Amino acid sequence: MRITGTHFSYYIICHRKLWLFSNGIQMEHTSELVETGKLIHETSYPARNERYEEVEIDGVKVDYYDARRGIIHEIKKSDKLEDAHELQLKYYLWVFEQNGIRADFGILEYPKLRKTSEVYLSNIDRESFPDMMADIEEICRNEHCPEKEKMSICKHCSYFDFCWIGENDGEC
Repeated sequence: MRITGTHFSYYIICHRKLWLFSNGIQMEHTSELVETGKLIHETSYPARNERYEEVEIDGVKVDYYDARRGIIHEIKKSDKLEDAHELQLKYYLWVFEQNGIRADFGILEYPKLRKTSEVYLSNIDRESFPDMMADIEEICRNEHCPEKEKMSICKHCSYFDFCWIGENDGEC
């Protein structure tokens, strides 16, 4: 199984979302929030397309890579899921490292909030990725979808209708 940054992000956010995504049930195309995020990515830093590259390696696709300075840039709409964003970026740093590509650190960017944060890969992170990858694979290969859990983020999830429609009038 090829594990992507999205798998790691969903692993932190919701195991059900991870399972649905990995089993071909993808709802992002129906989400206005996802569309807004793509628009922010495409329009926030127009000059970057000339200076930096969008790089894809081992199923990982980073927003921008500054090869000269060894920095991976990841753009996000909101910092509400910052832990998931940080893990996703750390995974990108780890994949680059595993492939012998220089990436000294990453920068999480939230253009709407005018906020950035630097993300570094620690030895603890390096040691934990194989176990997390095994957990992700186990969840994704399970025959049954994990049970839904009531979380505050559900209302903003692209899978909301899939999971919650018809339950208490769609309230979770």
